[in-house]
Amino acid sequence: MIDAARVDSCLDKSDAPSGEPAPGPTALSRAKRWLREPLLHFILAGLALFAFYRALNPAAVEQENRSRIELTNDDLRQLEVRWTAQWRRPPTREEMRRLVESKVREEILYREALALGLDQGDTIVKRRMAQKMEFLAEDMSDLREPDKEELKDWFEKNAPRFTVPGRASFRHLYFSFDKRGERAREAAAGALDKLAGKPVDSPDAATLADPFMFQDYYGDRSPEQVANVFGAKFTRSLFQLEPGSWQGPIASGFGWHLVWVDSMTLARVPEFAEVEPEVRSEWVAEQRAKFKRRAFEAMRARYEVVLPNARATDRVGDGTPLAKEGP
Repeated sequence: MIDAARVDSCLDKSDAPSGEPAPGPTALSRAKRWLREPLLHFILAGLALFAFYRALNPAAVEQENRSRIELTNDDLRQLEVRWTAQWRRPPTREEMRRLVESKVREEILYREALALGLDQGDTIVKRRMAQKMEFLAEDMSDLREPDKEELKDWFEKNAPRFTVPGRASFRHLYFSFDKRGERAREAAAGALDKLAGKPVDSPDAATLADPFMFQDYYGDRSPEQVANVFGAKFTRSLFQLEPGSWQGPIASGFGWHLVWVDSMTLARVPEFAEVEPEVRSEWVAEQRAKFKRRAFEAMRARYEVVLPNARATDRVGDGTPLAKEGP
């Protein structure tokens, strides 16, 4: 087989004037020789076949990417930072190796779960991803710092949100439904007549009432705390009483009660200066919520929601199975 490069070299030498040294190969001649090289043709053909294969088999290329797990320096630094924050010292070489193995294990299990479609239709996964979107929206809400006058104006419009609840200190006498039945209220009213004008520590008081399973005296309690024991109806009646005498009867879920209020502090709206830090926190929370709501509305506008039909939608929550609805 004739070597084309050698032929060109011979021709170049024969064309040179006799007695003078033959000039070296020009750039053009070198390019010609490279273009005629079989190795170059083989490489170009291989690249073309590879590109053609990637175009026809994107799934195979994606599979190749999925089989590669690469941890960057930032990933390793994050592992080290989290360890240091938890244990108050940097990890040893062996501990760092275990952290890396744990990270790789987590990534492998995650990818295998995706490959099996375990994320599809999983309510917990959906909720977790939705939470991450919520956190992302919060991170994106770069809130400005409000000035004091703006906070004061906002506080005046939302003052009821900062109401300090009332407090009451009281003792009670209990008349049991279980023991007295329908006569429990009558017994409480009769005891009230006997205690009229007597002090709170009158020895007659204990002999008139029934034992109570909890306390007989409650000091400095908020309406919420009272309601947790006696119920909302009892609480409303209690905070309308005047201190200093036996009053009632007042009903609860246990029975009827005579009540002596030692002290009562009514609910009040504090001054701005008393609650300025809380006002700022509430203002920030409200602004953040508005940003998240607007962000979701923008996302919601990109979707079309299709429900079964008007009749099925109207019956959601009334106990009728939707499966009986036709298309």
